[in-house]
Amino acid sequence: MRAILFPGQGAQSVGMGAALCERHPAARAVFEEADDVLGYSLSTLCFEGPADQLIRTDRAQPAIYVTSVATVQALEESGGLDRDGYGAAAGLSLGEYTACWFADVFSFADGLRVVQRRGTAMQEACDLEPSGMVSLIGADRDKAEAVCDAARGDGVLVVANLNSPGQVVLSGSHGACGRAQEAAKELGIRRAIPLKVSGAFHSPLMATARASLEATLSDADIRDARVPVYSNVTATPTRAGDEIRSLLARQVVSPVLWESSMRQLVADGMSSAAEPPPGTVLAGLMKKIAPHVAVDALDNEEE
Repeated sequence: MRAILFPGQGAQSVGMGAALCERHPAARAVFEEADDVLGYSLSTLCFEGPADQLIRTDRAQPAIYVTSVATVQALEESGGLDRDGYGAAAGLSLGEYTACWFADVFSFADGLRVVQRRGTAMQEACDLEPSGMVSLIGADRDKAEAVCDAARGDGVLVVANLNSPGQVVLSGSHGACGRAQEAAKELGIRRAIPLKVSGAFHSPLMATARASLEATLSDADIRDARVPVYSNVTATPTRAGDEIRSLLARQVVSPVLWESSMRQLVADGMSSAAEPPPGTVLAGLMKKIAPHVAVDALDNEEE
């Protein structure tokens, strides 16, 4: 089985999608529709920046979603991608929405509206309380939980991402994240790196974002998936539209179980995968999780 894997927030970069749109009318149409749906020129932001705006949560999320969709549409237009050749879809955090679009759970425009609401709601939650994330290099979940227990204090500090062997991300209050760096050193963890993000994603501090997202998802036209979508929340596949609706809302306050999701995909028969732009982060994670599974970067012309 071949799977398609979609990137999440952090993959954005100024210039993404520009060359794609120069060559492919289908990609240009995606960006033009996005500009109309959003009411501002996302295309200009992606193609020209500025970087300090593109990195904002409420801008980065729709930008990555649109770029990935535009790449798939361009490849379909040129004959470089056949959706029937993919037996499953998954995406890292935000990328799960793109996976749902690929699996025909919702239309491009409906998915974009939900992604825009998600990004805005998460940005608003970030603005309510200073918070952040810390990547632990050389830690497993047990060590990461020990860091949380040692550094949490009266704040919030939880495991947010289990990305690959030896890479766990914590999320929480600003003070707790600072203490986590010292606790990690004391517990013998190789490195603790503060991430350049606007807040504590995938933690209880995103509760207001979850409530806002639930309201938006309840109004969205969500269908059963054409192929299984592997959930970040459960690390298992689902096709049921109502279950996907619930899981997408839970995702913003739940740990991202990426490593477990990829191991489940392998157990279910995945032998190769493809990763559309922007970025190639997921291919790097797969080399640590299941190095025998080749993840091809889908460029702008062909697989």
